[in-house]
Amino acid sequence: MVTPLSAWPWENLGNFKYLLFGPLAMKVLHSWIYEGTIEDHWCVHVLLICVLRGLIHQLWSSYGNMLFLTRNRRIIQQGIDYKQIDKEWNWDNFIILQALLASMACLVFPSLNRLPLCNTKGFITLLLLHVAVSEPLYYRCHRFLHESNHFNHYHSLHHSSPVLHPFTAGHATFFEHLVLCIVIGIPMTGSITMGYGSTSMIYGYFAAFDFLRCLGHSNVEVVPHELFNKLPFLRYLLYTPTYHGLHHEQMGTNFCLFMPLFDAMGGTLNSNSWQLHKKISSDSGKNGRVPDFVFLAHVVDITSAVHVPFVFRSFSSVPFSTRIFILPLWPFTFLFMLLMWAWSKAFLVTFYNLRGYLHQMWVVPRFGFQYFLPFAMEGINKRIEEAILRADRIGVKVISLAALNKNEALNGGGTLFVEKHPDLKVRVVHGNTLTAAVILNEIPKDVEEVFLTGATSKLGRAIALHLCRRRVRVLMLTLSTERFQKIQREAHVDCQNYLVQVTKYQAAKNCKTWIVGKWITPRQQNWAPTGTHFHQFVVPPILAFRRDCTYGDLAAMRLPDDVEGLGSCEYTMERGVVHACHAGGVVHQLEGWTHHEVGAIDVDRIDLVWEAAMKHGLRPVSST
Repeated sequence: MVTPLSAWPWENLGNFKYLLFGPLAMKVLHSWIYEGTIEDHWCVHVLLICVLRGLIHQLWSSYGNMLFLTRNRRIIQQGIDYKQIDKEWNWDNFIILQALLASMACLVFPSLNRLPLCNTKGFITLLLLHVAVSEPLYYRCHRFLHESNHFNHYHSLHHSSPVLHPFTAGHATFFEHLVLCIVIGIPMTGSITMGYGSTSMIYGYFAAFDFLRCLGHSNVEVVPHELFNKLPFLRYLLYTPTYHGLHHEQMGTNFCLFMPLFDAMGGTLNSNSWQLHKKISSDSGKNGRVPDFVFLAHVVDITSAVHVPFVFRSFSSVPFSTRIFILPLWPFTFLFMLLMWAWSKAFLVTFYNLRGYLHQMWVVPRFGFQYFLPFAMEGINKRIEEAILRADRIGVKVISLAALNKNEALNGGGTLFVEKHPDLKVRVVHGNTLTAAVILNEIPKDVEEVFLTGATSKLGRAIALHLCRRRVRVLMLTLSTERFQKIQREAHVDCQNYLVQVTKYQAAKNCKTWIVGKWITPRQQNWAPTGTHFHQFVVPPILAFRRDCTYGDLAAMRLPDDVEGLGSCEYTMERGVVHACHAGGVVHQLEGWTHHEVGAIDVDRIDLVWEAAMKHGLRPVSST
């Protein structure tokens, strides 16, 4: 049985809960369109305050997830996983609740629509009421909620998030936020009743309240300890992220709203609060833990650039797809692209832990189309080289190059960097050996013939040579007889006749297994017979044009079940799934291999890498 007032009334509405703002929005639109003026300004103010509050939480979330700025200031080093993100998905319920209560108050008391813009006495009165009433009231209610029975029913939800985040501030039961409504309402109601209320006071109090709540739940220490050294009394007037983090770690201490003074008066101040704050603040200038493995990715296109945790955490936790709400961000993203093109270097975006090893994703700030601009190639290689040298300098063991970062025409699959810096300690890996293994293991064992485009590429060559060993006939689409014959000569004499050069798509009109390594148009797909399956390793993937055929995804693998702190999806991949070249670097690191994996794929190692992946718990997506 659900405890009374623990569940939200609109819990089962999903995103339809935002329709609760509908009456306010419709009233504003009706007045504006049909009356030419907006008489009930309170409707506008309620909506604007809701937007302001949501924006404050979003900006704090963005800042906290900018790991390239905050990684050394984080209090809890663990990453936020999908489970926590899903739990906190409806963090903004309290904004709807308080908007409804504010609307009722404005309807009951019409005088609220005639408040002056500003009143200095109102700010002073509000501050006094907050300190004298709201702070001690919250302190007592918070301690009450931590009593065993009340905690289990009303407060454990808030403490169920293992890593604090600004959205954790709103993740609580309906009853707990009703209490917060009273705590917030008393100073404003008191100031307005005394005749000192103002519009700016209401906006300012909501903004300050949410700002400080997000500060305490940010998991990023932003308050310098030097401030408390110079002004010791401030430590009793303003809590810090470290201070509130201790409350979530040791729940019998640090109950205050924003002022530790009340913990000191109530005997619940954690004795380690100041020392821990000083340590974390002091260590923020030092380098944090060195990652064991780095996956060096790049941006695909302008639209997908917003698919990162520091833009929208919830959006990045699901596979990327173009949504209407991200389209207005296109101009801003385009501007940032130009800024990054002019001045930027590879930066940290996400991380996770696997069996005690720290794995990070760095991103080269270049977009997919830039890799095909001849004048941009030198700059891109410079950014990649800088990232490799930084990884080498700090002690990273393996760095894996993603997609276009290992393009043959760009740097020979990473060979350029290894040859230029022969003393590298970090192992540079293109991961294509595992990519080839994933594709090859997708092909049914009873297949006798395949059609291969991109046949003379690095992956195409390896796939063709491996398949001919299995006595599979490979129709290799290429106009270059010289390149085809070079690959054919690499095959064992007994297998060479299984490699067949073709120059037209018509040659595959009876072949139902296509391996696509070079982009093909819908017209070219028409040559495939009904029932064809398109395996592919081409970026971007081909259009799923044929309804009578099936299309495979890009080569990918599911990370082991014991991965920790993984909370974002890798482009269009499912949760917990990474591109095969990423997985190839993971295997390289877990196996402790000491060789570079660059340039041409060693066909003899394909089965070895596949077996190593299986040994470490990585699984092909198709088997799950």
